[in-house]
Amino acid sequence: MSLNSTLSPSAVPLTMSSREIADLVEARHNDVVATIVRLFSKGLLRSSRKTRREVTGGRPIDVYDLIERDTHLVVSGYSDEHRARVIDRWQALEARQVLALPNFADPVAAARAWADAKEGEQIAVAQLAQAAPKVQFFDKVVERTTLMTATQIAQKLGMSAIKLNKHLDELGIYAMGVKRARVFKQWVIDKGYGELKQTELGYSQPLFTTAGEAWIVERLTSEGVA
Repeated sequence: MSLNSTLSPSAVPLTMSSREIADLVEARHNDVVATIVRLFSKGLLRSSRKTRREVTGGRPIDVYDLIERDTHLVVSGYSDEHRARVIDRWQALEARQVLALPNFADPVAAARAWADAKEGEQIAVAQLAQAAPKVQFFDKVVERTTLMTATQIAQKLGMSAIKLNKHLDELGIYAMGVKRARVFKQWVIDKGYGELKQTELGYSQPLFTTAGEAWIVERLTSEGVA
């Protein structure tokens, strides 16, 4: 397991990276990020922020650092065992942070700790400002209460439905070999990314939820498509 938590005696608040969360709950990092983006779009995450882009398999991937409260929101849909791992990890991080506190009776150590804290605060503000355009983008794109067709999502992204569906095929969204209609693979429905509805003619119509739209936008943005 790769442990990427931000840990510093003077770092406030303590954070856990989206990569470590994915390791702890045994999920794909992209799925964890999709949940984070969805919660950002609803204004539910507070001090968490996107901190960097890593290149994995030749593709840039966004990595987020989350405060403890926001971490628990992100993993709320996972199993009891997975949530327990996250809680245990937070307790371990907090214990290490307490043990690492500087000796404030030493003027030099206290001054160094204050300087480190100030630098960390300035970096956090800059990172939050950098992340703001992406968060605002999702706020603008994602509608919160409706099911959407691929055509509607494509229009928001400024591309054709044919082009979007081609990318969705590459992402494994649709089941193959279904005549006259596209249908979701079961994992899409299980993740809450889409629902199948019946048209007036009796055909299945795949409709995306807001979580599904956020996942699509995050994937296409990270790959430089949108």
